[in-house]
Amino acid sequence: MAQKNDLFDDLIDISKSISGLKEPFESLTDTFLGKTPQGSPEGPTWNPADYKDRPYANSLPCLVCKSEKSGCRACMDACPTGAIEIEDSSVEILDTCRKCGVCVGACPTEVFSTPRLQPKRAYDAIATAAAAYERAFVTCTRALRRVPRANEVVVACVGDISSETWFSVLADYPNVSVYLPLGICDKCRTTTGEAALEEAIAQAERWAGTGLGLEVEAQELTCVKRREYERKEFMDNIVRTTGITVSKLSPAAAAITTVAQKIRDHSSSIMKLERTLDAACGVTTHKQRRQLTQGRQLLLSTLQSHPDLAGNVVTRVPECDPASCTMCGECMKVCPTFACDLVGANGRFAVEPTYCLGCGLCAEVCEPHALTLREHDGSELVVLDPEAERKAAEAARARKDAEKAKAIAKKKLNKILDQVEKLSD
Repeated sequence: MAQKNDLFDDLIDISKSISGLKEPFESLTDTFLGKTPQGSPEGPTWNPADYKDRPYANSLPCLVCKSEKSGCRACMDACPTGAIEIEDSSVEILDTCRKCGVCVGACPTEVFSTPRLQPKRAYDAIATAAAAYERAFVTCTRALRRVPRANEVVVACVGDISSETWFSVLADYPNVSVYLPLGICDKCRTTTGEAALEEAIAQAERWAGTGLGLEVEAQELTCVKRREYERKEFMDNIVRTTGITVSKLSPAAAAITTVAQKIRDHSSSIMKLERTLDAACGVTTHKQRRQLTQGRQLLLSTLQSHPDLAGNVVTRVPECDPASCTMCGECMKVCPTFACDLVGANGRFAVEPTYCLGCGLCAEVCEPHALTLREHDGSELVVLDPEAERKAAEAARARKDAEKAKAIAKKKLNKILDQVEKLSD
């Protein structure tokens, strides 16, 4: 059902029409004055280097640095120039690095990072564009080749974005698409980027149960603001100009959620989730504080909002054969997130699925081969919110009390009606 326009919508349409009439003359004036369309003498210029950052490495969670028995080579396999070396428990990025960032999305323990490609920051950038515009696009510098518009998120390579980030985007914003013209990856020197993109998106689509849009034609890159976002901008302008409180002008306006508020709410939900996990199982019995990667934070927060998708998510969690376990504790020592633990007087193996990344290092270092990785669905990753459960229980009790009071009142009323009927006889 189409949304009915109110006074604000009509005013917005009128102002846009007036702007459309003014723009041709302004553009002509700018041409004579030698100004750019942006209205400044210089204006923004396109420089692909602005969207590329050399990654930095944190060796502490690196699986190879934790144990030479690790078979993980994800970063070195992903690097198109062989610029990553791991020696003496240290990760080194050589000068041959071309700042493509594919290693960031490839590493399961988030050893590599850049300011632009942190999973949470990448999600926020895409979500900001998708919340404000009817369509948002994620693309690379080679595909766009111009200054991006507000609904276009540019990264060095689209293969930089992890499957957890794509999953969160797909679940929350179905209006996001990837823009890659046909053949654009064929001659790219980031030879591993297309394979990384395909793998990350394929996994995210399986988890989300839906497909990610793909655009190959430049003319399809529309830039249209959502009507509710236009309303918010228009109302903010009224407040700045007149000082009138918008919510007093229209009750519906008070219900409009700003783009910034959506991002803040998402960050708040992640922080709340972390606090819940930290209180429940954030520390091992050996006083080691467990670690949540940003990708795992996004995955958990998305499953909190969309628990129906948990059945699509497949995770690998170690299971222990007690008869073979020697309780040596090697699994605890090498676990990058301290998800593994030995509990009880006999040192029984235990693992927290919410923190476990399924990297398999614990099984690789286990000498008696007591640990085996098993696949599970994501139901164990849906973290119960104690506060929400308390409120739901209170609401259920209130409904039960109301039904009970209603039944008592009905019984009393029927008794009175029976007595009235007897008197009338």
